[in-house]
Amino acid sequence: MSYKNIAVIGGGSFGTAIANLMAENGHHTCLWLRNTERADEINRDHVNSAYLPDLTLHSNMRASTAFDDAVVGADIVFMAVPSKSCREVARDMSPYISPDTMLISTTKGIEAGSYKLMSQVLTEEIDAVALGVMSGPNLAGEIAQRQLTGTVIASEDGVLKETVQKVMHNSYFRVYSGSDMYGVELGGALKNIYAIISGMAAAMGLGQNSIGLLLTRGLAEMSRFAVELGANPLTFIGLAGVGDLIVTCMSPLSRNYRVGYALGEGKELRQVVAELGQVAEGVNTLKLVKERADQLGIDMPLVQSLYGVIYDGLTIADAIGSMMSREQNQDVEFVFEHD
Repeated sequence: MSYKNIAVIGGGSFGTAIANLMAENGHHTCLWLRNTERADEINRDHVNSAYLPDLTLHSNMRASTAFDDAVVGADIVFMAVPSKSCREVARDMSPYISPDTMLISTTKGIEAGSYKLMSQVLTEEIDAVALGVMSGPNLAGEIAQRQLTGTVIASEDGVLKETVQKVMHNSYFRVYSGSDMYGVELGGALKNIYAIISGMAAAMGLGQNSIGLLLTRGLAEMSRFAVELGANPLTFIGLAGVGDLIVTCMSPLSRNYRVGYALGEGKELRQVVAELGQVAEGVNTLKLVKERADQLGIDMPLVQSLYGVIYDGLTIADAIGSMMSREQNQDVEFVFEHD
């Protein structure tokens, strides 16, 4: 395989981890970020001390704060900025992207106001390029430690999927392909809500039966919401659905899990977010999904309960009681009948 020129937009934990992975694979990789001091540190000391201080970055990887340096000439561009910054960054970057560039969104969020997914935002801001989305059980800290994992690249472009599989695959990172872009994106965005719930449950000392109930009903809500927006329900039994849900809801490495754990300890949301010092997408996604579910009439009791706790002053005990007293309905909603 010929080596590629790759730009990763966003110098947080995940952007740094995947940029380093592809640099290790032999590709010339540039990490774009806003912070000049951090870019200088990466180029000088081969470390991003703000996000992955224990990872020594590969010599094939460099950092830049200029789009004309990072993006011009790139064969593939990975977007790894927070959802609230995606449109602004895409608009600023657009003049530097050529039509034959492959563009991959890794951002797990929904845009406020428009309720649009990141692939839709990118399509509006950047003229026609091959577009894909990537998501899966991909905690940045474990990728940095070279722990075994896999991800999904979804696109309508077969060449894009094959190319991303080749540039990212190695002994610890496997890339599977798919075509359901909305399902992959929504799985990545929605699971952050349930990671907050799972963290709260852990802090309260709820048992494994309880965690199993929450995760399974969370998966049902995710797929119900996503199918209403055009996704394939089968996507949610794969890596971008149940795979990502499990890892995000079970690991203290997840920012959203840590937010939930702190809330379960009785801390205020503002204090929790300030102490975290990083973006926890689930906090923003919760409000947007609750609003959209109300508009569309989608039943999402876990989302409603968490919203009540965070924004309406509902106690966690009352939220659990409300959920358990609801009318019981069927377990599996999407059943395929045999002929």
